[in-house]
Amino acid sequence: MPYKIEYPPETISHLRALTTPQQVTVLNTVDEQLTHQPLIKTRNRKPMRPNPLAPWELRIGNLRVYYEVEEQPVPTVYIRAIGIKEHNIVRIGGEIVNL
Repeated sequence: MPYKIEYPPETISHLRALTTPQQVTVLNTVDEQLTHQPLIKTRNRKPMRPNPLAPWELRIGNLRVYYEVEEQPVPTVYIRAIGIKEHNIVRIGGEIVNL
């Protein structure tokens, strides 16, 4: 059964801070990578160390999508943040975030 993808309002603002091509890339990759088996570790998907943002990270080049998954009652992936990683700095919605 495919997972439902949820973008809370604060995540939509993170998405709007990106360029249009970046937005398209993120949306397409999230649909492709997280609709089925989002909890399987891959080269671009990995669990993160404990942090206040999210337990999982999806890497898309220099873009990062932080998400969490709930299995019950409906399998759902909640996109918690979308940002850009430059070297060791992550910018989410234009602000630097320490992970």
